[in-house]
Amino acid sequence: MSNYNWCHNPSCHTIETQSRVRGTGDNKVLRTVKIKQGRYNWNDDNTPNIWDYFCNQNCLHQFLGKFAQEVANLNPTPKPKETPIKVKKVKEERYRYRYDSVNGQERVPYMSTRTEIKSVDND
Repeated sequence: MSNYNWCHNPSCHTIETQSRVRGTGDNKVLRTVKIKQGRYNWNDDNTPNIWDYFCNQNCLHQFLGKFAQEVANLNPTPKPKETPIKVKKVKEERYRYRYDSVNGQERVPYMSTRTEIKSVDND
């Protein structure tokens, strides 16, 4: 098996960049970019990565613009999914800073409300 893929954007070979130019003399062509698999796999764990299939963000977005419906149909979502949670409001004292030309910066306390969301185990 090869350690390389060709960019999956069907129009990658039409984008005019120097890195795509191949050939000699008058026989020049624009070629689809060859991508080394795992080039952004920093953990060395062979995790699949979108950049193993697209040479850059432009090609990825061109591909999605053309095939978004087909990609969505690979894993359809006919109804919404839900995750049970517990919501808790937590009041806590925080500080603002007010600038006064006479006293300089002044630390002013206030009460804020923070929302904590915790998942609920259904086991």
